Amino acid sequence: MEMDNIVSLTDENGNEVRFEFLDLVEYDGGEYVVLLPEGDDSGEVVILKLIETGDEETYAGVEDEEILHEVFQRFKEKYKDQFDFVDE
Repeated sequence: MEMDNIVSLTDENGNEVRFEFLDLVEYDGGEYVVLLPEGDDSGEVVILKLIETGDEETYAGVEDEEILHEVFQRFKEKYKDQFDFVDE
């Protein structure tokens, strides 16, 4: 099994959480990762902002709903032929 697209992150409680890396989306001068929680069948993705400090990369939550919406719209447009998106 190919595991190059699996990202392990530590949550606020110190637990390791694994995600499938789906894409890196550029928006408004920032870069955002689109992740799918491993083992989660809901199909909901997680969008985090990529922060580079020196030669380290970290991720931060995004609380701005407009940014989340725009990043997800770009992701949906790019992958409209590969995924079945459900609008709610």
